[in-house]
Amino acid sequence: MTNTSKRSVRTTSIQYNIQIVISLTFLAAAVASVGFMQSDDRVFKYAVHDMTRPQPAIVTPGPACISSAPSDAIVLFGGKDLSAWSKAGSDAPAGWSVKDGVATITAGSGNIATRQSFGDCQVHIEWMVPVELKCDSQHGCNSGLFFHSRYEIQILNSSGNVTYADGMAGSLYGQYPPMVNPCRPQGEWNTYDVVFRGPRFDASAGIVRTATVTLIFNGVLVQDDVELLGATAHGARATYSSHPDTGPIMLQDHGDPLKFRNIWIRPLGNPQVSE
Repeated sequence: MTNTSKRSVRTTSIQYNIQIVISLTFLAAAVASVGFMQSDDRVFKYAVHDMTRPQPAIVTPGPACISSAPSDAIVLFGGKDLSAWSKAGSDAPAGWSVKDGVATITAGSGNIATRQSFGDCQVHIEWMVPVELKCDSQHGCNSGLFFHSRYEIQILNSSGNVTYADGMAGSLYGQYPPMVNPCRPQGEWNTYDVVFRGPRFDASAGIVRTATVTLIFNGVLVQDDVELLGATAHGARATYSSHPDTGPIMLQDHGDPLKFRNIWIRPLGNPQVSE
């Protein structure tokens, strides 16, 4: 083969390889685009609080058990008092009652928030809807767990109480229903184990990283590293606005006397290595 022929073959080979790389790049972009659209479709296919949105399948959870706080956790409520909390937005004491190791919402006393601020974290909380409460959709047995006082995981009786899917227990309120519904009946304790990763903003208040939530509800995975669309809103699409990397954990007073126990948090940062 002549040198000219060899150069021609090399040139053709290089051009062919370039075409393959370009084709693979476009293919990857197309696949990513399809995946993104499918992800968005889970939210945007339905209006916020759309009652026609399918209800998650009911799952019976395993036996309830009390989870003791690990050694590196910060106990936010261990049954004695609410000294780690204040009335949200103030330094006033939390107005909820504490009796027999249980904190109960005092209707009208207001939301309560941790005195300490947290960023990325793991949270454990146990909650119960008393059996005597009358539940009607969002009324009668409603509360919420908020991160940074703005990103809500709904707390609600969803055992025999039908409401819009993006507002039931285990939902990321107004955004994502739980994958399944493992809520226990009224009078029984429910457990949330949450991994929350907060959003990040750049110097010009642009979003760099969206917030994500993983939620295990009564031992069942119901939210799997889901990207939040923004801060919780009622009846409207969520949006982000810039805020610090840390903020309080907040529990909602929705006017209903729900009960709470055994609340602890593990801030997530650099791994702790034992020497």
